[in-house]
Amino acid sequence: MYPYTTPIVLFSLLLGTTLTFSSSHWLLAWMGLEINTLAILPLMIKTHHPRATEATTKYFLTQATASALILFSTMMNAWSTGEWELKELSTLPSNMMTIALMMKMGVAPTHFWLPEVLQGVDLTTGLIISTWQKLAPLSLMLTTHNLLNHNLLTLAGLTSILLGGWLGLNQTQLRKIMASSSIAHLGWMMVILPISPALFILNVIIYLIMTSAMFLSMKFFNVTKFNSLTISSSKTPALAITSSIVLLSLGGLPPTTGFMPKWLILQELTKQHLPTTATIMAISTLLSLFFYLRLSYSLALTQSPNTTNSLTTWRLKSNQTTFLLAMMVTLSMMLLPMTPCLIPT
Repeated sequence: MYPYTTPIVLFSLLLGTTLTFSSSHWLLAWMGLEINTLAILPLMIKTHHPRATEATTKYFLTQATASALILFSTMMNAWSTGEWELKELSTLPSNMMTIALMMKMGVAPTHFWLPEVLQGVDLTTGLIISTWQKLAPLSLMLTTHNLLNHNLLTLAGLTSILLGGWLGLNQTQLRKIMASSSIAHLGWMMVILPISPALFILNVIIYLIMTSAMFLSMKFFNVTKFNSLTISSSKTPALAITSSIVLLSLGGLPPTTGFMPKWLILQELTKQHLPTTATIMAISTLLSLFFYLRLSYSLALTQSPNTTNSLTTWRLKSNQTTFLLAMMVTLSMMLLPMTPCLIPT
């Protein structure tokens, strides 16, 4: 890639998300989403591999469809209400907008593009798609959460939690497993959004921390397949152990950080007299926990059967930057004692 291309693309990603964050006009918000979509495409296709081309094409077509649906719903809304403000949304455009934003992020049942796209790109681009690219649609949903269809959000959230767990059960590709994890976590966000926006924000922040930690760990190990994890513990023993704890945090096991949002969301649902929804979500988490435990077992509790006479890798100095990785892994494991300070009022 040309040296000046990467800074321009990264600036465009920042610009698109910031524009959507700060806009109060539907056209400006749509423009920010479009800048975001177009900026990520060069990063996805830079390897010039057929699979990268396929993933980029799928991503572009899905995002273009969602953007067209957003534009169509805002035009219908302007036609019926005469307003372009974010706070104005009538019933039919509201349903269309909910579906379009869910398609942007990969919430079930519009999730089919996400595993295939993540499988076709490298780990750095996969990290951006799983974290940064979801911020703009999530901010729009937060801004308009009172106007969106709450029943549709809850149904889509429960479907995402179930399908996210099922999709990852028999996977051997780590990027597809992370895509399933993303779908399941988005389901928790969709369910809690109409009830408690503050808990929604907390869930988004913790999701970003845990997903970033796992992608950065995979990038450090340079692994993309399930079988490759078994030799990671001999390369970097300390990181293998901490990464397995990050996986348990993604599954929501105490005393890790990932337990906090699940605990608070289930508590809030119980307070809102929704025990059936809370029970379905808690049981569905076991599906996701199964493949997190598989990964954790392969990462930290197994060793490769063959021995080498060469110097072990962890004794050699690595050239990779580890500050961000260390910070994200630490936050993914140790934020649970901070729960009283982070509980939204």
